[in-house]
Amino acid sequence: MKQKSKINNLTLNLEKVYLKKSKKLLFHGWHHIVFVKNKAIVFAKSINANLFFVESAALVHDLNYIVKVNSEPEEANSYRNNILIKSGYSDEEIIKIENIIMEAHTAIRNQNISNEGKSLSDADTLFKSLPITPILFTNNYIKQNKIDIQKLANKITSEQNKLLDEGIYFYTDLAKTKYLNWAKTNLALWNNVKESLEDKSISEMLKIAENLKVL
Repeated sequence: MKQKSKINNLTLNLEKVYLKKSKKLLFHGWHHIVFVKNKAIVFAKSINANLFFVESAALVHDLNYIVKVNSEPEEANSYRNNILIKSGYSDEEIIKIENIIMEAHTAIRNQNISNEGKSLSDADTLFKSLPITPILFTNNYIKQNKIDIQKLANKITSEQNKLLDEGIYFYTDLAKTKYLNWAKTNLALWNNVKESLEDKSISEMLKIAENLKVL
């Protein structure tokens, strides 16, 4: 089967799954997958990464959120394997896709990842860094993953500050040139959120708001 046919099959199979789960996948839904796929392709072209593997990995990179709430990519190993086989992918291709997803994972990624991993990572990171994300989608993330803002702020700052310090918040020159200022502003916001939650008056206000069901 040709690579284009495999991607078409995968897209159709995944869209059906995501649309059925749309009420639960408030953050990592089909809107997120399509955005990451499109941007990953753009970044891949800028560094001559393999477009077939980048697009395939982008399409299945967040299937763990369908398998289990607030989970890590490895939770979906079997699920990804099954849907990729169903879409016509070979065992060798599936292994490659799995490696790309794991090396691009925000919590563990480092300097030494493939160009395909860099492309996926930059696209996924960009979604988190968009100026509209904290306004429109952060509350969706909290609801979907059943966590509070304290846990989310801790997660973002603990994972992303070190990536910015190490110069790998983005990998591609294209992403760095166009979007790094957005990323820095977004991360500064979350550092401020984390700091603000240490204020007792703010914590008390949030508890009252929760009790009143305002939040």
